[in-house]
Amino acid sequence: MKLSENAKRVLERRYFQQDEYGKPVENWNKMISRVAKNISNGDPEKEKRYFKLMDSCYFLPNSPTLMNAGNDLQQLSACFVLPIEDSMESIFNSIKNAALIHKSGGGTGFSFSNLREKNSRVRSTNGVSSGPITFLKAFNAATDAVKQGGTRRGANMAILNVDHPQILEFITCKEDPTELTNFNISVGITEDFMKAVYLDDEYELISPHTKKVTQKLKARDVFILIVEMAHKNGEPGIIFLDRINKFNPTPQVGRIESSNPCGEQPLLPNEACNLGSLNLAAMIKQEKINWTLLKKVVQDSVEFLDDVINQSKFPLPEIERMVKANRKIGLGLMGWADLLFMLQIPYDCDAAVELAEEIMEFIDFHSKQKSMELAQKYESFPNFKGSIYDKRKLKRNNKKLDWKELSDKIAKNGMRNATTTTIAPTGTISMIADTSSGIEPQFSLVYIKNVMDGEKLLYVNPIFEKTVRDAGLYSQDLMEKVSETGSISHLKEIPEELKKIFVTSHDIKPEWHIRMQAAFQKYTDNAVSKTINFKRDATREDIRMSFELAYELGCKGVTVYRDGSRENQVLNVGSKVSEEDKLKVSPRKRPHITNGITQKIETGCGHLYVTTNSDEIGACEVFTQMGKVGGCASAQLEAIGRLVSLCLRSNVKIDSIIRQLKGIRCPSPMWHKGEMITSCSDGIAKSLESFLQINNQNPNKELNTEIPPTKKRYRASGICPDCGCQIEHSEGCLKCNSCGWSKC
Repeated sequence: MKLSENAKRVLERRYFQQDEYGKPVENWNKMISRVAKNISNGDPEKEKRYFKLMDSCYFLPNSPTLMNAGNDLQQLSACFVLPIEDSMESIFNSIKNAALIHKSGGGTGFSFSNLREKNSRVRSTNGVSSGPITFLKAFNAATDAVKQGGTRRGANMAILNVDHPQILEFITCKEDPTELTNFNISVGITEDFMKAVYLDDEYELISPHTKKVTQKLKARDVFILIVEMAHKNGEPGIIFLDRINKFNPTPQVGRIESSNPCGEQPLLPNEACNLGSLNLAAMIKQEKINWTLLKKVVQDSVEFLDDVINQSKFPLPEIERMVKANRKIGLGLMGWADLLFMLQIPYDCDAAVELAEEIMEFIDFHSKQKSMELAQKYESFPNFKGSIYDKRKLKRNNKKLDWKELSDKIAKNGMRNATTTTIAPTGTISMIADTSSGIEPQFSLVYIKNVMDGEKLLYVNPIFEKTVRDAGLYSQDLMEKVSETGSISHLKEIPEELKKIFVTSHDIKPEWHIRMQAAFQKYTDNAVSKTINFKRDATREDIRMSFELAYELGCKGVTVYRDGSRENQVLNVGSKVSEEDKLKVSPRKRPHITNGITQKIETGCGHLYVTTNSDEIGACEVFTQMGKVGGCASAQLEAIGRLVSLCLRSNVKIDSIIRQLKGIRCPSPMWHKGEMITSCSDGIAKSLESFLQINNQNPNKELNTEIPPTKKRYRASGICPDCGCQIEHSEGCLKCNSCGWSKC
């Protein structure tokens, strides 16, 4: 396969094995050979087939499989759900187990709905309970302490049922975007609650401990609060738990209470799922879908993912038992937006929605047919008896696909996997395949890429580029103009017929985002990872109508994001920065006189002295001095101090600076006043925390609230922490299209 330059950078940085100096020792062929050999477990026919499957980029497994197959870690699953019962033992056991999973490179989901409400009586201690929100913060703090797979902090999903007594506090718990930064949150919605919303009726809050009604609330008021918070900063999302359990393939085993961090994989407690995605754009041959090829890819991909279960090492024995009892896999897709570009079908039209249903039903049908064949060859998943397949519940109405015959065969021969389909985020693997991610529309037709020495390059969607070249419209100036917004909807130079086809995320009305999600959900066992993107001027009513439409059309959950509603949204999508924007991010001037404090901190390098000074607005500069040390160490400390000072005078929150510096490790950590100082950078972070405590400042306080209106400046964040390019909200997460960084 011919890899794009962007794919090569992502692979070298995130996937290829490295030597002790961090230098890649693999290339593309070596990596997929390693994976194919490991997953095939020595079967030469399978190894050859799996190599071709990945080398063509017809299919790629999820990132943990690409990274860890054939390595010592051998942890190949991305998503896990852990139980939390109403006891201290269960709560802190789950914190410990989550840390182990994050260390191995996975993300975790939790339901906090079983925890008794705040101030509820605890008989064993004659005290009162802290409640789920307090423990949620404990889980968040524990995640901060563990680097996921040695590269990033772990991602989590927290779910609280809408009938929990503390639901109002949960809905607003991320109103401050600096709180609970390691968690996505969703409200577990019931059918009774939605009926009460439509009837403008009350519903009951029930104590999970006593099972008694504690209060009644107007359902519509609670729903409006969810809408208000989602409009404000994109959270909470909503997840329709009753609907998820209606399609639970193994109801005899237990009830599904939570999902993985991006919401596409509802799982039983102590369950994990192995995911992978086929590339729809690669299924276009001679300007039409090659259904024969698609069927073959589906069959090989299902067998690949089933073998992943056999080869994976799981972080906990109880997870291994549950995974192998249900053998869930999740075959998804990528390249949907590019496929529509190639077929010249607008994303926001009935034809696209109908094609989505047709393709997903085809994938679902043939994935289950293959799973049935694997059950004949090996055996069914152990929990088959009592499952929906045992009861012949696979009934569809399609003249081309005989669901009744397949359902009868499955009841007779069994199924290898309790689920076969999931539409998961495909951030970095779609970058490797050089195609669009998941079922999302393209976020931008032209991106700016940062390369060495500060040079900026334009990355143009290859299908769009070919189309405008064929039409004789291509020019560098035009591409730069497109990069300013990512869209062509406003450009007079582009013909109307091309504007209809090459739509981007913000060109599409939210209704069509949801219709597309619902179309794919109709034939997906698990769920669909997607973000419903709104323009900045979207109203609360727009959000409310979208939530209701998602419920009415059969979605299992929905995540929304209004452009610019979070501080970590990039201010300027394009390549040009206006004079006004330059003013917004320029630091305020340092006054002639400042006042502050100096702290002495013991580090592995010696005595570190950190001085933090303030002006009339707040902290404005940091000076550092390391004993009598000179040379490189002194220069590095001066550089950190200068950059921190620049951030402070640009109104970056101190808490954000602390999070970036805290926990950085050097070879010589040192204990200081009962606390481990892991490096000089960590010591500076600790000194900033002390500064806040000494000055009785809330680390989450807005630093620019006291600036006179004429001088108020805003933070320009929302850039990728790894490469500095823009990040986008899609597939239920934040991700970078330049280097492959993902918050989840």
